[in-house]
Amino acid sequence: MEQKINEIKMIFQAAGIDKLPELIKMYSGDTRSGVQALIKSTEKKLLDLEKEKKRTENMKKYEYEYHTYSYICGIDEVGRGPLAGPVVAGAVILPVNCDILYLNDSKQLSEKKREELYDVITEKAVATGIGYASPRRIDEINILQATYEAMRSAIGQLSVKPDLLLNDAVTIPNVDIRQIPIIKGDAKSISIAAASIIAKVTRDRLMVKYNEVFPEYGFASNKGYGAKAHLDALKKYGPTPIHRHSFLKNMEGIV
Repeated sequence: MEQKINEIKMIFQAAGIDKLPELIKMYSGDTRSGVQALIKSTEKKLLDLEKEKKRTENMKKYEYEYHTYSYICGIDEVGRGPLAGPVVAGAVILPVNCDILYLNDSKQLSEKKREELYDVITEKAVATGIGYASPRRIDEINILQATYEAMRSAIGQLSVKPDLLLNDAVTIPNVDIRQIPIIKGDAKSISIAAASIIAKVTRDRLMVKYNEVFPEYGFASNKGYGAKAHLDALKKYGPTPIHRHSFLKNMEGIV
């Protein structure tokens, strides 16, 4: 008795990625349009996976170049530009021959994909660290110095001390570890990309919590950036304790 197309789909869906080529070969002689469409979509899935493996491999350039170091740590930050909330830095040491796919600049990923990767990174990483600089601290020492402070804090949170830092564009002062600044590093290094993702997810989750305290400002959606609803709330209600007053002082109509 001929298998139903839905049954074949279930077989494909349940199969591991390594079994799909075998299934494609097995059902290639089935001329029904539904089966042929399933085979075509599966072939595309496998092709996309190979492309992603190659892209990820290219993002290991710096990790390969500095392979003689024992613990290579990627460093990145999020939240330098918002009007409210902290700046958050991430530090990640990935294992040698890391097999995590889809690592990229966090801004290039969907929220869903970032959340998925956050769990994978925290599970598979040798060590992760998160550092913060509060809005008050940003006002006290300026955003650049606060960013450096958050990065140093993230490094200090690591359970393993790195012997090389791959940084997204910056050289962090007062750090006794060799540093390699890489322009647009979050799109060129898997370690920096991983740091970018955990920092972004951590900060976004925090801003969602702040939204519960200050619901008028829309922090859950704008994450503290200057969206219209946020600016309108600032003009109506004034700044909250999590606003960066040094960022607001030249804005017309803001107390």
